[in-house]
Amino acid sequence: QVRLVESGGGLVQAGASLTLDCTASGRPFSSHDMGWFRQTPGKEREFVAAIRRGGTPTAYADSVKGRFTISRDNAKNAVYLQMNNLKPEDTASYFCAVSEASYSSGSYMPAMSLGEYDYWGQGTQVTVSS
Repeated sequence: QVRLVESGGGLVQAGASLTLDCTASGRPFSSHDMGWFRQTPGKEREFVAAIRRGGTPTAYADSVKGRFTISRDNAKNAVYLQMNNLKPEDTASYFCAVSEASYSSGSYMPAMSLGEYDYWGQGTQVTVSS
């Protein structure tokens, strides 16, 4: 059974940094794209960042570009999200995800849409105070 578990969320002040960790179990995902999405109450889940199965290239939402960095450790079946210079508008539940279809995809860029991801974690809350 596939399971994704996020950790690292918390309450921080604006300008602070956090690193989110997501570890997968049940199957190896070294050959699959992995991504981070976020969601606030009453809004749709939105794309934050994604990383291609080989570790490059990466993709980011415009709102986090230059502040967030996604990385992965295939030996640990894990994906990370380093978040710097956090802003109150970054407050959300953050979810990691794995794309099944990316295994056989010839795309250069990683999967970036919600519908391309099949496995999801339970989410970790990030709250940024002003």
